Amino acid sequence: MLVYLIRRLVNVVAMLLVVSAVTFGIFFMVPKLAGSDPALLYVGKIADKAAIEGIRHKMGLDKSIVEQYFLFVKGLLVGRDYSTGVDVTHCSAPCLGYSFKTEQAVWPLLLKRLGVTTSLAFGAAILWLGFGTATGVVSALRRRTLLDRFAMTTALAGVSLPIYFTGMIASALFVYQLGWFPHDYVALTDDPVAWFQNLILPWITLAFLYAATYARLTRATLLDVLGEDYIRTARAKGLGERTVIGKHALRSTLTPILTVFGMDLGGLIGGAVLTETTFNFRGLGYEAVAAISSSDLPVIMGVTLFAGFFIIMANLLVDLLYAVVDPRVRLT
Repeated sequence: MLVYLIRRLVNVVAMLLVVSAVTFGIFFMVPKLAGSDPALLYVGKIADKAAIEGIRHKMGLDKSIVEQYFLFVKGLLVGRDYSTGVDVTHCSAPCLGYSFKTEQAVWPLLLKRLGVTTSLAFGAAILWLGFGTATGVVSALRRRTLLDRFAMTTALAGVSLPIYFTGMIASALFVYQLGWFPHDYVALTDDPVAWFQNLILPWITLAFLYAATYARLTRATLLDVLGEDYIRTARAKGLGERTVIGKHALRSTLTPILTVFGMDLGGLIGGAVLTETTFNFRGLGYEAVAAISSSDLPVIMGVTLFAGFFIIMANLLVDLLYAVVDPRVRLT
């Protein structure tokens, strides 16, 4: 177990380096190849040549792409100094640079937005995992009944309807017309009750989209598992149906669900773009959209690295949980 964990952590570090290299190349090498200058995005088009050269030197844009990447990685690990030759600005580790538009350090800016995104993602994840898998199990056990058809029809509607459509309809009905829910995000540390009330509607809306997928996946997987030989053997031994389903069939069913769950949750923590934009929640996804519209490369790159980190860590956690969910899996 320990050897497996160490090996996976080494792989995680290697993967993060690959992600950072590819991301850095896309955002800083590709614009140069296309004839664009990132320094112009920082100082603006009306700046004089001396100001552009000063920013290029301060940000290290006058160095080779390899040197720039080395400085970028160094900033992530130990911090980095930005010098114009007269004054020096120190960016503490992990340093993701400074916003082209606001000149704020990217790392504290993303940390500020992270609380909104994690609150939205984890709350919705609990709902869609619980309701989605429960619906799928009931549908599989009541196959071809009216309940099964209703559940799968609802699941199909949930998969088909985009989040910005259901989110806007839900806001128009329950927020503006009925006034049941508030519409502004409140931090958990400021007011836990208001935090919960303000997130109920976004949680339900987001969970409805994902729960539909999990219901269909659970139903299909459980139906396949119920036809396996070891399930028939368990029933032939006289085990109760609840034991057969809960102890044997569900463990095998949860393995693919856990894989998809890790990917979905990791991606959402990296920024629930459509949901945050629909409900006007200023999380990582909202920040990414704003940065893209203003060509704020350091912020876009920071959000991308955040998303890549959470997806990679979610995959690692899922691999470790395989052995817990399914006793046939051994971590070696």
